[in-house]
Amino acid sequence: MARPQGDDFSFVSPAVKYVLFFFNTLFWMISVATVAVGVYARLLKHTEAALAGLAVDPAVLLVAVGVLIFLITFCGCVGSLRENICLLQAFSVCLTIVFLLQLAAGVLGFVFSDKARGKVSDIVNAAIVHYRDDPDLQNLIDFGQKEFSCCGGVSYKDWSQNMYFNCTPANPSQERCSVPFSCCLRDTRQAVVNTQCGWGVQARGYLEAGAVIYTSGCVDTLGSWIHSNLLLLGGITLGLALPQLVGILLAQILIHQIKDQIKLQLYNHQHRADPWY
Repeated sequence: MARPQGDDFSFVSPAVKYVLFFFNTLFWMISVATVAVGVYARLLKHTEAALAGLAVDPAVLLVAVGVLIFLITFCGCVGSLRENICLLQAFSVCLTIVFLLQLAAGVLGFVFSDKARGKVSDIVNAAIVHYRDDPDLQNLIDFGQKEFSCCGGVSYKDWSQNMYFNCTPANPSQERCSVPFSCCLRDTRQAVVNTQCGWGVQARGYLEAGAVIYTSGCVDTLGSWIHSNLLLLGGITLGLALPQLVGILLAQILIHQIKDQIKLQLYNHQHRADPWY
């Protein structure tokens, strides 16, 4: 097989190089937007969020994820454009680690579904306790309860864990024995949302409360939704995994092409001084 001759020849494919560059540029811009949204959401808060039961403030989580994506895609952008093997290797390794962590989380969540359910229940209960402490958390809980037509963690009486909705006689709050308005059954005939529709509901029986609010807990409702939409979730998972796999593949192809190009340049340099070359 004849060896390619001439200084114009290159093993590095412009298509692979620039597809990888624009691929990383797209996600780099997404990461910048994510960080901006996270910082903006954090600055909007006038008080410190008391989210002791949650792992991290949602705004801080957005910033952290955005910074991580920014660093990984920066390595991909610069590495592909400058044909830098070290940056491309860093990009490929980091993307592989992220992919494996996501895969491990999915497998563990499926295998240990009971423990995962218990952990989700703990997170929901902690969120209920701090419902009034953080606007983002409050909006998130209200959105979830309205979208999934549920109330509380396991049942609507879980709201008694919140100091404002606690149903003990010693509670001086006007919202004693109540639940948030997002638990209430929707009435399309009402033009204005009745934010007091859940007042005193916890003091009622299950059947009586069911005429006013959703009595099913959000943990079981979420579990049922997941089992009913496995195909959709599989498609979303594939959609998230595919760009990562494509990025890893393109990076590895480009790395091998750069290494071949370096070998060719060394070969030409060594033989250029040879009079018999």
